[in-house]
Amino acid sequence: MDRHEVKPGYVDKRLSTVKIHISELKIGMFVSKLDRDWQETPFLMQGFMIESLDDIDAVAQYSQHIWIDAVREEWIPPEQRGVSGPPIPKVKSYINKIDAQKEHQAALGVFREAKKLTKSLLDDARLGGVVNTEQAKATVKDCVGSILRNPDALIWMSRMRNEDEYTAEHCLNVCILSIAFGRHLGMNEDELEKLGLCGLLHDVGKMRVPANVLNKREELSDKEFNIIKAHTVHGRNLLMSSPGIPNATVDVAYSHHERVDGTGYPRKLKASGISDFARIIAIVDAYDAMTGDRCYSRAVPGTDALKRIFDDRGKHFDERLALEFIKCVGLYPPGSIVELINGLIGIVLETNYRYRHLPKIIVVKDLSKPLEKELILNLVDVEQKKLDKTYLIKRALCDGTHGIRLRDYREKGLTFTYG
Repeated sequence: MDRHEVKPGYVDKRLSTVKIHISELKIGMFVSKLDRDWQETPFLMQGFMIESLDDIDAVAQYSQHIWIDAVREEWIPPEQRGVSGPPIPKVKSYINKIDAQKEHQAALGVFREAKKLTKSLLDDARLGGVVNTEQAKATVKDCVGSILRNPDALIWMSRMRNEDEYTAEHCLNVCILSIAFGRHLGMNEDELEKLGLCGLLHDVGKMRVPANVLNKREELSDKEFNIIKAHTVHGRNLLMSSPGIPNATVDVAYSHHERVDGTGYPRKLKASGISDFARIIAIVDAYDAMTGDRCYSRAVPGTDALKRIFDDRGKHFDERLALEFIKCVGLYPPGSIVELINGLIGIVLETNYRYRHLPKIIVVKDLSKPLEKELILNLVDVEQKKLDKTYLIKRALCDGTHGIRLRDYREKGLTFTYG
């Protein structure tokens, strides 16, 4: 694509160039300068759009640092082109301030406190009170701070599950993942805090659903399913009565089960009637629900959840946002349990943004023999020929497979990741 060609549905406003490390290069960025002369490379165009992971790999062979055009892109959904309406802004690209291992200890404290406060917020709602808005905003702000430093650590924490605390953990996880997704989309810090609050409180209406219906293990009757669906109305009403709650948060609680094809609930809105934040939370909500054990269904691996989201793009989910979410999360996000070809079982600690299929992992089990001690492997060493190809990931596993539960490693304090 020519650098001055405007993609359909976009308004492109060129701002400036920014120097970044090759590890921060992402699909969709426009490379305008390298750290060497263009004539020393095979690139015919002196400036080009990154359109695939192969493009990133090609640039990485010749440069460690590149300059990208910092662009503000305003995206207009297909059904709204030519119609006035608020666009989704992409205002900046973020660079990790510290590595994931250094952020783990801070993130663990943030996660523990956020989980405690989330449970308190939901308990207040269950008992008929209103939401403590300032407490909710403070919780979200702490999460945003950690994710801006490095998203991998807090995403790792969000993968730890306890079925008995599903609703509170789910609300916090959607908060964390939606902030990370917003960061990927280039939202500024203020927008990230607004989006995170939407994620934290999207299911608050479930506190007004009878526990025997909410936690029923058997198939729901039509009447019971209608009671469950009413949580969107309960959430809207509860948040409207809570002082200081932004309108966007109320809307997401009411609209996060709407589908772009008009088959959702409670109002059967079609795409043009669904807000940007509600579209985002709908995707994150579905992903976290599918990857966690619920009283009525077992978790599926993250790769399977992403496939379902891909299959439902343009029907249940906004197509562009669904594809961006898949890019954001990747095949093996932090906290994923993976099996290697050679039978080693590991937990993903950190994403490798250049080689998404080769993350950094901690090996916690060997299916062929007892494991002497846990060890950290950077699977990018396969690409660099330091490890053989049996160290490639064979498949992703669900939490609890082979007796491996992420919460057990949280209790260890992750001290082994620094050793």
